[in-house]
Amino acid sequence: MAGGLVGASVLAACSSRNAAEPEPAETEAQEAEAPQPEEGAAQPEPEQAEESPAASKTLVVFYSRADENYGDGGKEWLEVGHTKVMAGYIAEALGADTYEIVPATAYPEGYDDCCDVAGQELRDDARPAIAGELPDITPYDVVFIGCPIWWGNEPMIVRTFIEGVNLAGKTIVPFTTHGGSGLGAVPGNLQAALPDSTFLEAHAVAGTAVDGARDEVVAWATGLGIA
Repeated sequence: MAGGLVGASVLAACSSRNAAEPEPAETEAQEAEAPQPEEGAAQPEPEQAEESPAASKTLVVFYSRADENYGDGGKEWLEVGHTKVMAGYIAEALGADTYEIVPATAYPEGYDDCCDVAGQELRDDARPAIAGELPDITPYDVVFIGCPIWWGNEPMIVRTFIEGVNLAGKTIVPFTTHGGSGLGAVPGNLQAALPDSTFLEAHAVAGTAVDGARDEVVAWATGLGIA
């Protein structure tokens, strides 16, 4: 999505390694966070916009990384990435459909290795391939776009997504999980990349606090005035 996005906050995990380093995606523990890999070397194909029982006009798109991340007590292993948890709160609260961005080539499972790959992708302005086909955005009026903060920005694969679909005329709602970077540069990057879209208030949750943030996230999402 972030086609042309300038990159937002740092991956949480990566930032913890060095103060000047970016943070990885799901490793969203600090400002130098690096992106975190999806489980396994070969990523499963992403779910095609999972539709809710009633036709929804809202789609929650997200990239999330499990595996080794950076938490309050140091590195930890996650079965489900922080951003995926937050995306689930939003979708449930709004009865929205979901689409998970899954890399065609999985990121390294290790936090440090993932941070290194994420940093290189940012420097190269890379567009990592997404597994499977991109969803049909046509039926949706509102599209939430979520990700962890890697090196202060969105993972480059998010830019692959936004450049691969037509979001002109859509209402965009950014959200992030992080290790201290908040929203990072994500909202600004998305707005720069999607000048023909309308943006609503973005929201960020610390990765280590996401399990207890359901009420906070639901209050924010339902308070946006989305029908």
